This record gives sequence, structure tokens and C-alpha cells, in this order.
Amino acid sequence: MDTDLYGSYADFEADVLARVRRRTFDEDFGQNSWTSAEEYRRWAAWLGLGSDAHALEIASGSGGPARRLAELTGARVTGVDVDARAVETANARARGLEGRVSFHVADAAATLPFAGSSFDALVCVDAANHLPDRAAVLREWRRVLKPGAKAIWTDPVVVTGAVSDEELATRSSIGFFLFTQPGVNETLLQRTGFRLERMEDATAAVEQVAGRWLAARTEEREALEQLEGAERFESLQRFFDAVHRLAAERRLSRHVYYCTA
Repeated sequence: MDTDLYGSYADFEADVLARVRRRTFDEDFGQNSWTSAEEYRRWAAWLGLGSDAHALEIASGSGGPARRLAELTGARVTGVDVDARAVETANARARGLEGRVSFHVADAAATLPFAGSSFDALVCVDAANHLPDRAAVLREWRRVLKPGAKAIWTDPVVVTGAVSDEELATRSSIGFFLFTQPGVNETLLQRTGFRLERMEDATAAVEQVAGRWLAARTEEREALEQLEGAERFESLQRFFDAVHRLAAERRLSRHVYYCTA
């Protein structure tokens, strides 16, 4: 049975979840992935955006990364997410940034609700693996980006070692996952019209964040069981343990891609 990690968007403001995020991340800016604040600052700098730029975030979740991108660069940022609860939370948390940050319900696995050549940049962190047709997704990103626009995205489930079917099932227990092998994303980027400027291994962040997340949740067991229920709590603990172990042993790796449209 799948365990919805992202059901926490409905309770994003809960005190216990805020405490878990603070213990998990070196700086909590509302991220719900494997991304550290230092990592995100570095990626934002790669994009080279200014106040006249418009960036699109795919799978924007609670909106924290989009807000942080707007703060770091001065750019206008639009986020899309398929989860209406996430979009509601993101828009509520964006008060004070009206006109610079906005969020909309949209299925990133389908045609995006934007005209071609609409954006100067695109960011998709730890979410492309939830979209089933990687080539179609990349073509759609290419369509909505202006010529020469930059894109940064991560694939956190690149298979770089021996992994059992049971381990893959646990790692993908929170929903649909598309696992890839090294070289697949590079080939698809070329086929869909992107130029790969840089690829880096970012697995260490997954190892660190997943380990901290697991430990923080263990410390908050009683409060989390009241919020989530005992069954969901245990299922998520198994998930985080698998994420940490597979990353620590580098059997599942996380790669970040910096591309030009």
C-alpha cells in the first residue's frame, strides 16, 4: 500500500512537522525534499536571474523553494503542483509577495497551462521521478522555456548499484516512481533539444537529510502518531530508512542537471 508522504501538505503548519523540519534541514525554508539551503542557494546562482525574469517551478509543493528563489534573485516565480492542498498552502504562505510569487493547480505530467516561450528559467527539485514519461516532460519544459533559458532539475533515484525488488518497493512506497540508469537522462536531454551544461552527483544531501529526517521523526514519535496514525508513521519510517541506506551505500544516487533550452 502506498503511503502518501505529501499528505503532510494538509497539516504543513502543524507544530510537530515544523519541529521535524527544523531538525532535518540546516535551514527550513519550507522545502519538502532532500535539498539543503546551501544547495538551493548555489543552484539559484547558476540560473543568473534578475528582477525582470520569470521562472517556473514544477511540483512547487508548499511553496517554500519558490519563495526563496524570488527572494534570492528578485525574479517573478510561478509554481505548479497537482495537489490542491499544496497549492492552497503555498498561496497562503506567499502573502506579502503578491505579484512576485503565485501558485496554480496543474498536472506536470500533462500539457502545462502556459504559452510557448513563457519562462526564463525552470526548476524541478526531486519531483521529475514522479512523472511517468520523462521524454514528454522534457519536451514540454522545452516548449514553455524561451530560447537560451536555463533549467535545473534533479533525479533522486538513479540506480547506481545492486538494489532488490523489496528495496525498490519500499523506496517507491509513497507513490509512482520512475527509476533510471546513468546516462538515460543525458540522452533524453539531447533528444529533446536541451544542452547539458553541468551534471553533478548530489547524493550526499539525500544521505544527510534522510538520516536527519528519520532521527527527528523518531524523537517526535508520540506527536506524529497522533497526527498521522501509527500505521502511517511506521510506513514512513521504513521509507526514510530505505532512502538513507540506499543513498549512504550509493546504490541509488541523486543527480542534478543544469541545462540550456
